[in-house]
Amino acid sequence: MGRTYFVEEAIGQYLSDLSTKSKPYVTGLLIGQCSQQRDYVLRAVRTPPKEEQKGDSISPSTLASVDEEWITTHASQVSRMLPGGLLVLGVFIIATPELSKDSQNALRKLIFSVEKSLTKRRLWKPTEEEVSDRAALQICSATKKVVCRTYDVHDPKSSAKPADWKYQSALSASWVALGCTVNVNIHIPLLSTSPNHDLEKNTRNGLNRWSKQIEDSVFLINGQVKDDDTELLEGQKKLRGNAQSSTQLSDVRVLTQLSQGSSPRSTATVQVCSGSINLRGAVKCRAYVHNNKPRVREAVQALKRDIINTLGDRCEILFEDLIINEGPHKKNFEREYHVLPQRLFVPIAGSSVMLSDYKFGDEAAGEIQERFGEMLDQTVQAEDIHIAEEFNTVDICPITDNTDDTQQKQLTKASLLLKLQQNMGVVIAAAVAVFASIFSFNYFSD
Repeated sequence: MGRTYFVEEAIGQYLSDLSTKSKPYVTGLLIGQCSQQRDYVLRAVRTPPKEEQKGDSISPSTLASVDEEWITTHASQVSRMLPGGLLVLGVFIIATPELSKDSQNALRKLIFSVEKSLTKRRLWKPTEEEVSDRAALQICSATKKVVCRTYDVHDPKSSAKPADWKYQSALSASWVALGCTVNVNIHIPLLSTSPNHDLEKNTRNGLNRWSKQIEDSVFLINGQVKDDDTELLEGQKKLRGNAQSSTQLSDVRVLTQLSQGSSPRSTATVQVCSGSINLRGAVKCRAYVHNNKPRVREAVQALKRDIINTLGDRCEILFEDLIINEGPHKKNFEREYHVLPQRLFVPIAGSSVMLSDYKFGDEAAGEIQERFGEMLDQTVQAEDIHIAEEFNTVDICPITDNTDDTQQKQLTKASLLLKLQQNMGVVIAAAVAVFASIFSFNYFSD
Protein backbone atom coordinates (compact mmCIF):
# COMPACT_ATOMS: atom_id res chain seq x y z
CA MET A 1 0.00 0.00 0.00
CA GLY A 2 1.29 3.46 -0.96
CA ARG A 3 1.83 6.46 1.28
CA THR A 4 -0.84 9.06 1.99
CA TYR A 5 -0.08 12.79 1.81
CA PHE A 6 -2.36 15.13 3.74
CA VAL A 7 -2.08 18.49 2.06
CA GLU A 8 -2.93 22.01 3.24
CA GLU A 9 -6.05 23.09 1.36
CA ALA A 10 -4.53 26.40 0.22
CA ILE A 11 -1.92 24.48 -1.80
CA GLY A 12 -4.64 23.29 -4.19
CA GLN A 13 -5.47 26.89 -5.15
CA TYR A 14 -1.78 27.81 -5.38
CA LEU A 15 -1.08 24.97 -7.82
CA SER A 16 -4.20 25.81 -9.78
CA ASP A 17 -3.03 29.42 -10.18
CA LEU A 18 0.38 28.24 -11.39
CA SER A 19 -1.26 25.97 -13.99
CA THR A 20 -2.97 28.94 -15.63
CA LYS A 21 0.40 30.58 -16.44
CA SER A 22 1.11 30.58 -20.17
CA LYS A 23 4.17 28.35 -19.86
CA PRO A 24 4.76 24.79 -21.10
CA TYR A 25 5.76 23.69 -17.59
CA VAL A 26 6.37 24.94 -14.04
CA THR A 27 8.53 23.15 -11.46
CA GLY A 28 8.67 23.54 -7.69
CA LEU A 29 9.25 22.00 -4.27
CA LEU A 30 6.93 20.40 -1.73
CA ILE A 31 7.61 21.25 1.92
CA GLY A 32 6.25 19.33 4.88
CA GLN A 33 6.84 16.59 7.43
CA CYS A 34 7.19 12.80 7.25
CA SER A 35 6.00 10.36 9.89
CA GLN A 36 5.62 6.59 10.00
CA GLN A 37 1.82 6.71 9.65
CA ARG A 38 1.30 9.60 7.23
CA ASP A 39 2.99 12.56 5.56
CA TYR A 40 1.99 16.23 5.65
CA VAL A 41 2.49 18.87 2.95
CA LEU A 42 2.35 22.43 4.28
CA ARG A 43 3.73 24.44 1.37
CA ALA A 44 4.31 24.19 -2.36
CA VAL A 45 6.88 26.63 -3.75
CA ARG A 46 7.54 27.27 -7.43
CA THR A 47 11.13 27.40 -8.69
CA PRO A 48 12.15 31.07 -9.00
CA PRO A 49 12.97 32.15 -12.57
CA LYS A 50 16.54 32.99 -13.48
CA GLU A 51 17.34 36.60 -14.35
CA GLU A 52 17.34 35.87 -18.07
CA GLN A 53 13.97 34.05 -17.80
CA LYS A 54 12.08 36.79 -15.96
CA GLY A 55 10.73 38.17 -19.20
CA ASP A 56 7.49 36.45 -20.28
CA SER A 57 8.76 36.14 -23.85
CA ILE A 58 11.46 33.66 -22.84
CA SER A 59 10.07 30.26 -21.87
CA PRO A 60 11.65 26.80 -22.34
CA SER A 61 9.40 24.53 -24.38
CA THR A 62 10.65 21.03 -23.48
CA LEU A 63 11.41 19.20 -20.24
CA ALA A 64 14.94 18.57 -21.55
CA SER A 65 15.61 22.20 -20.69
CA VAL A 66 14.79 21.73 -16.98
CA ASP A 67 17.70 23.30 -15.09
CA GLU A 68 18.57 20.60 -12.56
CA GLU A 69 21.35 22.62 -10.91
CA TRP A 70 19.12 25.67 -10.45
CA ILE A 71 16.37 23.58 -8.82
CA THR A 72 18.78 21.82 -6.43
CA THR A 73 20.30 25.20 -5.47
CA HIS A 74 16.81 26.48 -4.74
CA ALA A 75 16.13 23.40 -2.58
CA SER A 76 19.33 24.04 -0.59
CA GLN A 77 18.36 27.67 0.00
CA VAL A 78 14.81 26.73 1.02
CA SER A 79 16.03 24.03 3.44
CA ARG A 80 17.89 26.75 5.40
CA MET A 81 14.59 28.55 5.91
CA LEU A 82 12.84 25.55 7.47
CA PRO A 83 12.63 25.00 11.24
CA GLY A 84 13.12 21.60 12.83
CA GLY A 85 10.59 18.99 11.72
CA LEU A 86 10.09 20.40 8.21
CA LEU A 87 11.95 19.29 5.11
CA VAL A 88 11.81 19.30 1.32
CA LEU A 89 9.79 16.12 0.84
CA GLY A 90 9.14 16.23 -2.87
CA VAL A 91 9.07 17.95 -6.24
CA PHE A 92 6.16 18.92 -8.52
CA ILE A 93 5.78 19.61 -12.22
CA ILE A 94 2.78 21.28 -13.84
CA ALA A 95 3.00 20.54 -17.57
CA THR A 96 0.95 20.68 -20.73
CA PRO A 97 -0.56 17.39 -22.07
CA GLU A 98 2.17 17.27 -24.73
CA LEU A 99 4.88 17.12 -22.03
CA SER A 100 3.06 14.80 -19.62
CA LYS A 101 4.75 11.70 -21.01
CA ASP A 102 8.22 12.94 -20.01
CA SER A 103 7.15 14.43 -16.68
CA GLN A 104 7.73 11.33 -14.53
CA ASN A 105 11.27 10.82 -15.82
CA ALA A 106 12.05 14.47 -15.13
CA LEU A 107 10.53 14.24 -11.64
CA ARG A 108 12.49 11.10 -10.78
CA LYS A 109 15.76 12.74 -11.83
CA LEU A 110 15.00 15.89 -9.84
CA ILE A 111 14.04 14.01 -6.66
CA PHE A 112 17.34 12.14 -6.51
CA SER A 113 19.36 15.27 -7.41
CA VAL A 114 17.66 17.36 -4.72
CA GLU A 115 18.12 14.68 -2.07
CA LYS A 116 21.80 14.25 -2.95
CA SER A 117 22.36 18.01 -2.69
CA LEU A 118 20.61 18.25 0.70
CA THR A 119 22.40 15.19 2.11
CA LYS A 120 25.82 16.75 1.38
CA ARG A 121 25.05 19.69 3.65
CA ARG A 122 23.79 17.69 6.63
CA LEU A 123 25.80 17.34 9.81
CA TRP A 124 23.57 14.49 11.03
CA LYS A 125 22.72 11.03 9.73
CA PRO A 126 19.18 9.71 9.20
CA THR A 127 18.01 6.86 11.41
CA GLU A 128 17.24 3.38 10.06
CA GLU A 129 13.49 3.66 10.70
CA GLU A 130 13.25 7.07 9.02
CA VAL A 131 10.92 7.51 6.04
CA SER A 132 12.99 7.67 2.84
CA ASP A 133 10.14 8.04 0.34
CA ARG A 134 9.88 11.39 -1.51
CA ALA A 135 6.87 12.64 -3.45
CA ALA A 136 6.73 13.25 -7.20
CA LEU A 137 3.63 15.29 -8.03
CA GLN A 138 2.53 15.62 -11.65
CA ILE A 139 -0.30 17.97 -12.67
CA CYS A 140 -1.73 18.43 -16.15
CA SER A 141 -2.25 22.14 -16.81
CA ALA A 142 -5.19 21.45 -19.17
CA THR A 143 -7.20 18.78 -17.33
CA LYS A 144 -5.93 19.63 -13.77
CA LYS A 145 -5.45 15.90 -13.21
CA VAL A 146 -3.16 15.18 -10.23
CA VAL A 147 -0.90 12.11 -10.12
CA CYS A 148 1.23 11.50 -7.02
CA ARG A 149 3.94 8.88 -6.83
CA THR A 150 6.85 8.23 -4.47
CA TYR A 151 10.47 7.13 -4.86
CA ASP A 152 12.75 5.65 -2.20
CA VAL A 153 15.76 7.98 -2.27
CA HIS A 154 17.92 5.41 -0.45
CA ASP A 155 17.54 3.07 -3.42
CA PRO A 156 18.95 4.48 -6.71
CA LYS A 157 17.06 1.79 -8.64
CA SER A 158 13.76 2.56 -6.93
CA SER A 159 10.64 2.44 -9.09
CA ALA A 160 7.60 4.70 -8.70
CA LYS A 161 4.91 3.72 -6.19
CA PRO A 162 1.40 5.22 -6.20
CA ALA A 163 0.45 7.57 -3.36
CA ASP A 164 -2.74 9.31 -2.21
CA TRP A 165 -2.99 13.12 -2.31
CA LYS A 166 -5.69 14.42 0.06
CA TYR A 167 -6.48 18.06 0.82
CA GLN A 168 -7.36 19.08 4.36
CA SER A 169 -8.22 22.47 5.85
CA ALA A 170 -6.29 23.90 8.85
CA LEU A 171 -3.82 21.03 8.57
CA SER A 172 -1.14 22.57 10.79
CA ALA A 173 -3.26 24.97 12.84
CA SER A 174 -2.62 23.09 16.09
CA TRP A 175 0.79 21.53 15.61
CA VAL A 176 3.07 21.27 18.63
CA ALA A 177 5.99 23.70 18.83
CA LEU A 178 9.15 23.04 20.81
CA GLY A 179 11.62 25.80 21.60
CA CYS A 180 14.97 26.06 23.34
CA THR A 181 18.03 28.28 23.70
CA VAL A 182 21.41 26.59 23.35
CA ASN A 183 24.55 28.30 24.65
CA VAL A 184 27.38 27.65 22.23
CA ASN A 185 31.09 27.89 23.01
CA ILE A 186 32.93 25.78 20.45
CA HIS A 187 36.72 25.85 20.17
CA ILE A 188 38.02 24.47 16.86
CA PRO A 189 41.84 24.16 16.59
CA LEU A 190 43.41 24.81 13.18
CA LEU A 191 46.21 22.28 12.74
CA SER A 192 49.43 23.60 11.26
CA THR A 193 49.27 20.79 8.68
CA SER A 194 46.00 22.13 7.22
CA PRO A 195 45.94 25.20 4.96
CA ASN A 196 45.10 28.40 6.81
CA HIS A 197 42.67 29.61 4.17
CA ASP A 198 40.50 26.46 4.40
CA LEU A 199 38.53 27.83 7.35
CA GLU A 200 35.20 26.50 6.12
CA LYS A 201 36.39 22.88 6.00
CA ASN A 202 37.96 23.15 9.48
CA THR A 203 34.78 24.71 10.85
CA ARG A 204 32.66 21.93 9.38
CA ASN A 205 34.92 19.28 10.95
CA GLY A 206 34.59 21.02 14.33
CA LEU A 207 30.81 21.24 13.96
CA ASN A 208 30.70 17.52 13.14
CA ARG A 209 32.30 16.76 16.50
CA TRP A 210 29.96 19.18 18.27
CA SER A 211 26.88 17.68 16.56
CA LYS A 212 27.69 14.31 18.14
CA GLN A 213 27.53 16.00 21.56
CA ILE A 214 24.08 17.35 20.71
CA GLU A 215 22.95 13.90 19.54
CA ASP A 216 24.04 12.45 22.90
CA SER A 217 22.46 15.23 24.99
CA VAL A 218 19.54 14.82 27.38
CA PHE A 219 16.41 16.84 26.55
CA LEU A 220 14.04 18.00 29.30
CA ILE A 221 10.56 18.75 27.93
CA ASN A 222 8.74 21.14 30.26
CA GLY A 223 11.24 20.16 32.97
CA GLN A 224 10.78 16.40 32.56
CA VAL A 225 12.76 13.56 31.02
CA LYS A 226 10.28 11.52 28.99
CA ASP A 227 10.61 8.05 27.51
CA ASP A 228 11.16 8.10 23.73
CA ASP A 229 8.13 5.94 22.96
CA THR A 230 5.60 7.86 25.09
CA GLU A 231 3.15 10.26 23.48
CA LEU A 232 4.38 13.84 23.54
CA LEU A 233 0.94 15.18 24.50
CA GLU A 234 0.23 12.51 27.10
CA GLY A 235 -1.63 14.02 30.06
CA GLN A 236 -2.45 17.24 28.17
CA LYS A 237 -5.98 18.23 27.26
CA LYS A 238 -6.74 18.17 23.57
CA LEU A 239 -7.60 21.58 22.12
CA ARG A 240 -11.05 21.93 20.63
CA GLY A 241 -12.99 24.44 18.58
CA ASN A 242 -11.45 27.90 18.16
CA ALA A 243 -8.58 27.03 20.49
CA GLN A 244 -7.09 24.86 17.76
CA SER A 245 -5.45 27.84 16.10
CA SER A 246 -3.22 28.46 19.12
CA THR A 247 0.24 26.97 19.34
CA GLN A 248 1.05 24.35 21.95
CA LEU A 249 4.57 25.46 22.90
CA SER A 250 6.80 23.14 24.89
CA ASP A 251 9.85 24.58 26.64
CA VAL A 252 12.93 22.37 26.24
CA ARG A 253 16.25 22.41 28.08
CA VAL A 254 19.31 20.73 26.60
CA LEU A 255 21.77 19.03 28.96
CA THR A 256 25.06 18.31 27.22
CA GLN A 257 27.20 15.50 28.58
CA LEU A 258 30.70 16.50 29.66
CA SER A 259 32.27 13.13 28.85
CA GLN A 260 31.88 12.04 25.24
CA GLY A 261 33.24 8.52 25.61
CA SER A 262 31.87 5.49 27.42
CA SER A 263 35.28 4.94 29.08
CA PRO A 264 36.20 7.20 32.03
CA ARG A 265 39.82 7.26 30.83
CA SER A 266 40.94 9.52 27.99
CA THR A 267 44.19 10.01 26.10
CA ALA A 268 45.84 13.42 25.89
CA THR A 269 46.94 14.49 22.42
CA VAL A 270 49.44 17.24 21.67
CA GLN A 271 49.02 18.89 18.27
CA VAL A 272 50.81 21.84 16.71
CA CYS A 273 48.19 24.41 15.70
CA SER A 274 48.37 27.49 13.51
CA GLY A 275 45.33 29.08 15.15
CA SER A 276 41.77 28.44 16.23
CA ILE A 277 38.15 29.27 15.48
CA ASN A 278 35.82 30.05 18.36
CA LEU A 279 32.04 30.09 17.99
CA ARG A 280 30.27 31.79 20.87
CA GLY A 281 26.72 32.84 21.61
CA ALA A 282 23.19 31.69 22.40
CA VAL A 283 21.13 30.31 19.51
CA LYS A 284 17.34 30.08 19.43
CA CYS A 285 16.01 26.80 18.10
CA ARG A 286 12.52 25.71 17.21
CA ALA A 287 10.84 22.56 15.91
CA TYR A 288 7.28 21.60 14.97
CA VAL A 289 5.57 18.22 15.19
CA HIS A 290 2.19 17.07 13.85
CA ASN A 291 -0.62 16.61 16.39
CA ASN A 292 -1.57 13.05 15.40
CA LYS A 293 -0.32 11.32 18.58
CA PRO A 294 3.32 12.39 18.12
CA ARG A 295 5.98 10.47 20.02
CA VAL A 296 8.64 12.08 22.20
CA ARG A 297 11.28 10.55 19.91
CA GLU A 298 9.93 12.49 16.90
CA ALA A 299 9.87 15.79 18.78
CA VAL A 300 13.38 15.46 20.25
CA GLN A 301 14.83 14.36 16.91
CA ALA A 302 13.28 17.37 15.15
CA LEU A 303 14.70 19.77 17.74
CA LYS A 304 18.16 18.14 17.71
CA ARG A 305 18.34 18.59 13.97
CA ASP A 306 17.27 22.21 14.18
CA ILE A 307 20.04 22.90 16.72
CA ILE A 308 22.63 21.29 14.45
CA ASN A 309 21.24 22.80 11.23
CA THR A 310 20.94 26.37 12.49
CA LEU A 311 24.60 26.65 13.50
CA GLY A 312 25.84 24.88 10.38
CA ASP A 313 23.67 27.06 8.12
CA ARG A 314 24.88 30.28 9.76
CA CYS A 315 28.52 29.34 9.27
CA GLU A 316 27.80 28.50 5.61
CA ILE A 317 26.08 31.85 5.10
CA LEU A 318 28.97 33.70 6.79
CA PHE A 319 31.62 32.03 4.61
CA GLU A 320 29.57 32.67 1.47
CA ASP A 321 29.37 36.35 2.49
CA LEU A 322 33.14 36.48 3.11
CA ILE A 323 33.84 34.97 -0.32
CA ILE A 324 31.61 37.59 -1.97
CA ASN A 325 33.20 40.49 -0.07
CA GLU A 326 36.83 39.36 0.25
CA GLY A 327 37.32 36.83 -2.54
CA PRO A 328 37.77 33.02 -2.39
CA HIS A 329 41.58 33.15 -1.94
CA LYS A 330 42.33 35.41 0.97
CA LYS A 331 46.10 35.15 1.50
CA ASN A 332 46.73 36.89 4.81
CA PHE A 333 45.60 35.15 7.97
CA GLU A 334 44.91 37.68 10.70
CA ARG A 335 42.83 37.67 13.84
CA GLU A 336 39.24 38.45 12.89
CA TYR A 337 35.90 38.79 14.62
CA HIS A 338 32.77 38.06 12.60
CA VAL A 339 29.15 38.25 13.64
CA LEU A 340 27.04 35.27 12.63
CA PRO A 341 23.68 36.13 11.05
CA GLN A 342 20.76 36.42 13.46
CA ARG A 343 17.82 34.08 13.27
CA LEU A 344 14.33 35.34 12.57
CA PHE A 345 10.91 33.74 12.27
CA VAL A 346 7.96 34.53 10.01
CA PRO A 347 4.44 33.05 10.40
CA ILE A 348 2.57 31.06 7.76
CA ALA A 349 -1.01 32.27 7.28
CA GLY A 350 -3.55 29.91 8.91
CA SER A 351 -0.86 27.79 10.54
CA SER A 352 0.87 27.57 13.92
CA VAL A 353 4.14 26.86 12.10
CA MET A 354 6.69 29.63 11.50
CA LEU A 355 9.34 29.66 8.80
CA SER A 356 12.89 30.79 9.50
CA ASP A 357 15.62 32.90 7.92
CA TYR A 358 18.86 34.69 8.83
CA LYS A 359 19.93 38.33 8.59
CA PHE A 360 23.15 40.23 9.05
CA GLY A 361 23.05 43.39 11.15
CA ASP A 362 23.13 45.72 8.14
CA GLU A 363 20.29 43.99 6.27
CA ALA A 364 17.03 45.92 6.01
CA ALA A 365 13.55 44.43 6.36
CA GLY A 366 13.02 44.98 2.63
CA GLU A 367 15.82 42.54 1.77
CA ILE A 368 14.27 39.85 3.97
CA GLN A 369 10.85 40.43 2.40
CA GLU A 370 12.39 40.15 -1.06
CA ARG A 371 14.14 36.88 -0.13
CA PHE A 372 10.90 35.32 1.15
CA GLY A 373 9.17 36.38 -2.05
CA GLU A 374 11.88 34.89 -4.24
CA MET A 375 12.63 31.68 -2.34
CA LEU A 376 9.24 30.79 -0.83
CA ASP A 377 6.88 32.82 -3.04
CA GLN A 378 5.45 34.34 0.15
CA THR A 379 4.52 37.93 0.83
CA VAL A 380 5.79 39.02 4.24
CA GLN A 381 4.86 42.17 6.14
CA ALA A 382 7.69 43.97 7.98
CA GLU A 383 5.80 43.73 11.29
CA ASP A 384 5.61 39.92 10.93
CA ILE A 385 9.40 39.53 11.01
CA HIS A 386 10.41 38.40 14.51
CA ILE A 387 14.13 38.65 15.35
CA ALA A 388 14.71 35.77 17.77
CA GLU A 389 18.12 36.46 19.29
CA GLU A 390 21.11 38.68 20.00
CA PHE A 391 24.33 38.57 17.99
CA ASN A 392 26.59 35.49 18.00
CA THR A 393 30.27 35.72 17.06
CA VAL A 394 33.04 33.85 15.28
CA ASP A 395 36.58 34.58 16.48
CA ILE A 396 39.38 33.45 14.14
CA CYS A 397 42.68 33.49 16.05
CA PRO A 398 45.99 32.85 14.22
CA ILE A 399 49.30 32.18 15.93
CA THR A 400 51.92 34.64 14.62
CA ASP A 401 55.32 33.57 13.28
CA ASN A 402 57.35 35.01 16.19
CA THR A 403 55.76 32.52 18.56
CA ASP A 404 57.23 29.46 16.84
CA ASP A 405 60.05 29.05 19.43
CA THR A 406 57.63 29.45 22.31
CA GLN A 407 55.28 27.00 20.68
CA GLN A 408 58.09 24.45 20.33
CA LYS A 409 59.11 24.95 23.98
CA GLN A 410 55.51 24.50 25.09
CA LEU A 411 55.25 21.37 22.96
CA THR A 412 58.47 19.94 24.47
CA LYS A 413 57.33 20.84 27.98
CA ALA A 414 53.94 19.22 27.36
CA SER A 415 55.60 16.07 26.01
CA LEU A 416 57.87 15.87 29.08
CA LEU A 417 54.89 16.28 31.38
CA LEU A 418 53.04 13.53 29.56
CA LYS A 419 56.06 11.19 29.80
CA LEU A 420 56.46 12.05 33.47
CA GLN A 421 52.79 11.24 34.07
CA GLN A 422 53.10 7.99 32.15
CA ASN A 423 56.21 6.93 34.18
CA MET A 424 54.95 8.24 37.51
CA GLY A 425 53.89 4.76 38.61
CA VAL A 426 57.38 3.35 37.96
CA VAL A 427 59.02 6.22 39.87
CA ILE A 428 56.73 5.78 42.88
CA ALA A 429 57.28 1.99 42.89
CA ALA A 430 61.06 2.45 42.81
CA ALA A 431 60.93 4.99 45.66
CA VAL A 432 58.84 2.61 47.79
CA ALA A 433 61.31 -0.24 47.12
CA VAL A 434 64.31 1.91 48.12
CA PHE A 435 62.54 3.11 51.27
CA ALA A 436 61.64 -0.51 52.21
CA SER A 437 65.27 -1.64 51.73
CA ILE A 438 66.63 1.16 53.97
CA PHE A 439 64.00 0.41 56.62
CA SER A 440 64.80 -3.34 56.54
CA PHE A 441 68.55 -2.68 56.78
CA ASN A 442 68.14 -0.37 59.80
CA TYR A 443 65.70 -2.76 61.48
CA PHE A 444 67.98 -5.83 61.21
CA SER A 445 71.06 -3.82 62.18
CA ASP A 446 69.32 -2.85 65.43
